[in-house]
Amino acid sequence: MIEIRSLKVAGKVTLKHIADELGVSAMTVSRALNNSGSVQGKTQERILETARQMGYRPNHIAKSLVSRRTYTLGVVIPEISHSFFPEVIRGIEQVVYDKGYQIILAHSSEDAVREQEVVEMLLSKRVDGIMISCSQNTEDASFFENIAKTDTRIVFFDRCIEDIGISCIGVNDRNAAYKITEHLINLGKRRIAHLKGSGKVSITKNRLLGFEEALHQNRVNTFSELIIESGFQEKGGYEAMKILLDLPTHKRPDAVFAVNDPVAFGAMEAINEAGLRIPEDMALVGFSDDIRSPLMSVPLTTIHQPAYDIGTKAASKLIRLIENDKELQEKVMLISTLKVRESCGANQ
Repeated sequence: MIEIRSLKVAGKVTLKHIADELGVSAMTVSRALNNSGSVQGKTQERILETARQMGYRPNHIAKSLVSRRTYTLGVVIPEISHSFFPEVIRGIEQVVYDKGYQIILAHSSEDAVREQEVVEMLLSKRVDGIMISCSQNTEDASFFENIAKTDTRIVFFDRCIEDIGISCIGVNDRNAAYKITEHLINLGKRRIAHLKGSGKVSITKNRLLGFEEALHQNRVNTFSELIIESGFQEKGGYEAMKILLDLPTHKRPDAVFAVNDPVAFGAMEAINEAGLRIPEDMALVGFSDDIRSPLMSVPLTTIHQPAYDIGTKAASKLIRLIENDKELQEKVMLISTLKVRESCGANQ
């Protein structure tokens, strides 16, 4: 335990107060508190403990004036009602906290206009960088390309705009979609429907490509009437599934691959309302491994995405881009896994 000889109680504790208490320079205190690497071991521990006991609070305004940074990052997500994005945020917060940054969280409500508005708001706050997962109808790549030309760094995660030179952190959606579609084919399914996402964001395109590629490679017919746009929410999944159920009985699918788990939940409700059984009458699979997936009346087969790791990788990449001018843009694809449960019929 460090004994504080002259604890300052009147006014704000400064670096000089801590330095005087320990008999070191203010620069040494600053380096220790900022974890610069030049002050380590017991010396750093003594400084950190003394600062804590004296009630030191960093002056972020002064720090930003010196460094020309705000040490604040923006995070934009399309929705917050499902478990995937809160888990991503948890990963982001862990890295941001450890690195001495703060975040401002905003959501676009799946609307491209609102998305641009919240990004403009973050820019007005002079954030050092932005992490964003695009809304379902985002199509204007030039908006983000123009920002990338400024001093504000951007990293996409999960839903990305590809091929514009901005880093993207996610999973190999095409490969995962191929894997889960082939799983249905191996179970004997031959009329497989796909409830596809909206817009031109990466997960819509790549999961559809993986689905079609699996059918083609396994010599299973693709039926255009079985590919229905659903968006990314339960309501869209329900309405898209109703369209499939309105088909003549012999043209209905024997399996459905939903673009994500919330869409699969909506589809499941429509199938149940029609008096059909999952998986006996129709198999159903999703994508993302929502926290509710194993808890449904028929547990959902799905693709597990490492949401927390996506968050940590996105935050780490953004901070490296901010702090190192030589850091390169890149596309990072984390490993996803097939979670087989009852809804696909594999256990029958």
